[in-house]
Amino acid sequence: MKIILASDHAGLELRQDLAASLRERGVPFEDVGPTSRDSVDYPDFARKVARAVAAGEYTHGVLVCGTGIGMSIVANKHAGVRAALCTTEFEARMARAHNDANVLCVGQRVVGAGVARGILEVFLATPFEGGRHERRVQMIRDVESER
Repeated sequence: MKIILASDHAGLELRQDLAASLRERGVPFEDVGPTSRDSVDYPDFARKVARAVAAGEYTHGVLVCGTGIGMSIVANKHAGVRAALCTTEFEARMARAHNDANVLCVGQRVVGAGVARGILEVFLATPFEGGRHERRVQMIRDVESER
């Protein structure tokens, strides 16, 4: 498992907290910024993570902005990326188990650090169930190929 993380300025502190959580657990990751609270454009960082996950350079991505909404919209524009905006551990579990989500999006203004750590842990620990869900994930891939 190899993770890539990014945020915008509104998600900086939560992203740094999630990076610390991964470090504490010994999970390999790359944090691609930003490094300050200066205003940045979230699409640039979402694109960087989405492209790396879609290319297979990383197994999972984590994107943080104020709400997680903008990041999830941009990430889902990339074929091969199934980004899920999660505010609970249940949503994270279902995103992985049923949708084979490979990018987690969270909002710093929506969830606290403790909740976000739990969401990330569940997201990374939950395997894709396959079975009847595989057909549906394939349908997502089919939609992507129509572009």
